[in-house]
Amino acid sequence: MIFSEDDPPPRAKKLLIPPGLDLLGVEELAEYVAELQGEIARVEGAMAKKRAHKDAASAFFKNK
Repeated sequence: MIFSEDDPPPRAKKLLIPPGLDLLGVEELAEYVAELQGEIARVEGAMAKKRAHKDAASAFFKNK
C-alpha cells in the first residue's frame, strides 16, 4: 500500500501490551499502577494541548 505524505501514519491497534498480572507481587502491581497513572497524566496533558490548539484555530478561523 502506498501512502501519501499528506496521509497520517497508520495507527497501531493497541498501544499498550499489559503484562500478565498473575505473576506480579503486590509491590510490583503498585509500581505498575503508578506507571500507568503517570502515563495517564502525560496523555491527558497532550490532550489538553491539542484541545487548546484546536480551540485557538477554531477561534481564529471562525466566521463573524
